[in-house]
Amino acid sequence: MLKFAVFLKPYKKETILGPLFKLIEAILELLLPTMVALMINHGVGKGDTHYVWQMGLLMLLMTILGFGSSLVCQFYAARASQGFGTTLRNTMFKHISSFSYADLDKFGTPSLINRITNDVNQLQTAVAMLIRLVIRAPFICIGAIIMSMILDFRLALVLLAATPILALILYVVITKASPLYRLYQKKLDKIALVLSENLTGVRVIRAFAKRGAERVKFNAASDDLTQTAIRVGRISALLSPATLLVVNGAIIAILWIGGIHIQYGSLTQGEIIAFINYITQILLALIVVTNLIILFTKAATSAARIQEVLDTQASISDTAATSTSIDREEASEHCAVPAISFDHVSFGYNKTGQLALSDVVVNIYPGETVGIIGGTGSGKSTFVNLIPRFYDAVEGRVQVDGIDVRQYKLEQLRQKIGIVPQKALLFTGTIADNIRWGHEHATDEEVAQAAAIAQADEFISNLPEKFDAPITRGGLNLSGGQKQRLTIARAIVGNPQILILDDSSSALDFATDAALRKSLRENSTSMTVLLVSQRVSSVQHTDKIIVFDEGRIVGIGTHEQLMSSSDVYQEINHSQLSTQEVDQ
Repeated sequence: MLKFAVFLKPYKKETILGPLFKLIEAILELLLPTMVALMINHGVGKGDTHYVWQMGLLMLLMTILGFGSSLVCQFYAARASQGFGTTLRNTMFKHISSFSYADLDKFGTPSLINRITNDVNQLQTAVAMLIRLVIRAPFICIGAIIMSMILDFRLALVLLAATPILALILYVVITKASPLYRLYQKKLDKIALVLSENLTGVRVIRAFAKRGAERVKFNAASDDLTQTAIRVGRISALLSPATLLVVNGAIIAILWIGGIHIQYGSLTQGEIIAFINYITQILLALIVVTNLIILFTKAATSAARIQEVLDTQASISDTAATSTSIDREEASEHCAVPAISFDHVSFGYNKTGQLALSDVVVNIYPGETVGIIGGTGSGKSTFVNLIPRFYDAVEGRVQVDGIDVRQYKLEQLRQKIGIVPQKALLFTGTIADNIRWGHEHATDEEVAQAAAIAQADEFISNLPEKFDAPITRGGLNLSGGQKQRLTIARAIVGNPQILILDDSSSALDFATDAALRKSLRENSTSMTVLLVSQRVSSVQHTDKIIVFDEGRIVGIGTHEQLMSSSDVYQEINHSQLSTQEVDQ
């Protein structure tokens, strides 16, 4: 947890002054039992009303001063802990944003959400308690023992004898509870995963009438989490009663021994009352300490989970970026330089598993429109995901404009590429806001032109607010085809050098799909277009077609060439087109 002290640097004043004011409160609190003893011995015992009032007013003043010091500490603790949590959360978000797809797959979205929310909140609470109580509670314990030793050393030995028993109880609880807290956090990730799947796939679950099965699955995960929480709770619950048992046993021993001392006149009534007050202070402080130990045990588990994320270096970064790309004009002047080149590229999502791409060799030149087709799982999406460097090739090189993609800065590389993913995802805002994701400074005319090319202007013009029409979370207020057309407009508004359409017209009817392809041909003469599709009709008029089968390229050429040379392409054609259409 000490590694996170760097996030408290901007709050040095709060972390120093907060405990200092709490220390002042603790000192004043420790003086009160002694003043009570003086009031009883010299005021109540002797019937001196003036002395009683004098000491009473002084004690009231000390209480008010202690209360004020406590409020100041509380203010500083709140500022420091909230600032600490905000800074840590922002740091985690920035770091997670740099992760590649593979890094995100390693942790999983539900776990990362839990770590950036629940785990950070645990540390934030620990920081607040650190400032407020970590100085006060031990100081009260030690100070009360010292003050009791000053009153009567023999009675104080009873407290010292109880100390190793308390230490043993704390050790047992910590060693038993700490592994369970780690297990609890893992099971919390599991239930978040189940919940996320259910909320995301609620339509599919209802469509297949699987609500009962999913309810059972969620209840199983919830019961598993509950059982772990109960085990942790039982162990943690032993701490307070065990501490109370030891301390109350010490109080009984002190009262018994103190009564004997009073009987023999070696201890006054005021002193025994002060002694009991100190014992009570120690008891309350120990209860606080036990709660702090439970809290910091949880925080230590959360800190380890957060540190695991922060220690994970992004597998794809700009550290190797050394070159700058040639611009579009240079690329057009040097058509011999491929816009995209795969040089014996192989890739696998799992280093020990089967390769998703194997020995891929292909060159795509500037201005070409290339169709990419193949069966499900043949490697089409994997192929295009290597171009913007969402993943890194295991073997071989992927080049853009003759330069290895690993030598580009990621921002520079991805500014050259407009990509429309398989799953159309929009963000909360307006239609114009979502299109401007592709180019934040795009004018209204550029936004309208991109929408027209993407065939989105038809439905936008029918909306009352036009481009200011709101889009709810994930674009749930739009149809699948409308979302796909907006994601295409978002990709082309920045006029990228390379446009990747990854099966992005699957929700469009054939007429709209044809109009979209015609519009792209007319407006993308200098743009290299990669069109991934399951439909033969979508790719048959492209400059060339790349056919994938089981992670390998099994054919490259025009529609006519492949119909006479590629068995896989012929099979795809026969499965989609009538005999007459194939012959034509």
